Amino acid sequence: MKKILLILAVILTANLNAQVAPCSDLFISEYVEGPANNNAIEIYNPTLNSIDLSGYTVNRYSNGASSGPEVWQLSGAIAAGEVVVVGNGQVDSVWVSTYWSLPVDPVFYNLLDDHCNGDYDANSTFYFNGDDAMTLEYNGNSVDIFGKVGEDPGYAWTDDISAGYTDANGGTWWTKRQTLIRKPTVQIGVTQNPILFDPTLEYDSLPDATYSNLGSHNCDCSGTSNINENKDVSYVIYPNPANRGAEVSINAIPRVKNVFLTNTLGEQVRFGQSINTSGLAKGTYIIDIEFYSGNFAQNKLIIE
Repeated sequence: MKKILLILAVILTANLNAQVAPCSDLFISEYVEGPANNNAIEIYNPTLNSIDLSGYTVNRYSNGASSGPEVWQLSGAIAAGEVVVVGNGQVDSVWVSTYWSLPVDPVFYNLLDDHCNGDYDANSTFYFNGDDAMTLEYNGNSVDIFGKVGEDPGYAWTDDISAGYTDANGGTWWTKRQTLIRKPTVQIGVTQNPILFDPTLEYDSLPDATYSNLGSHNCDCSGTSNINENKDVSYVIYPNPANRGAEVSINAIPRVKNVFLTNTLGEQVRFGQSINTSGLAKGTYIIDIEFYSGNFAQNKLIIE
């Protein structure tokens, strides 16, 4: 039974990412739920372009909530291959009803690029405590999901497959008092709410209060314009440059399975086996090609 559930979890994770090209949009690269209020989310840009963050938000779905999240609006831009670290910026002890809410570690605080001001009533996005689903969203659409929205796992999500990765049967906590780093092989976020959230599939666990990796991320996307490209793959994009309204086709060996077109803001604007440029603005786009062989290639498409 455990083997069946594990296989199901792997298949579901693959399916949840099936309509997104690898290395084409932001994703969560590190999750910190530490002592006191040392909580942070690191976001990585795997693309070849700087991405404007104005349409992106970090959202906390507290204690199994499926709607009405606490929202943190991102701002500025994130360069290609770089990260932004957002988290809790409470610098003083605060009396909350029946207990003192403790300040964050100064070492941790100095690693944050942006943070809340410690006023829980004003914004509580970064007061997550292990049982809250966190999402990265763009204009209200999920770009990456950490946890399972609508599920309260108890104290934390765990490695216990028999309990659906909740802590119902005990299990080792993975999302409480842990630092989790996205595995280098992960190249896309989880865009649909998972049926099961197994944190061990895509994250490596480091000891509590480990902050030394905040500020950078190691990913297989970085440092190349050709992603998982096999030298045996041969393809021609035609026409390129293309006039607005033209149908852009790809002749390739092996056969093309999917084509993803992304603008310079990191937004996916087209998806299919060919690209119709009607309605697209003039400019340079990134075209990601998925082959039936399992390989990927990436190139530029210019629309005139």
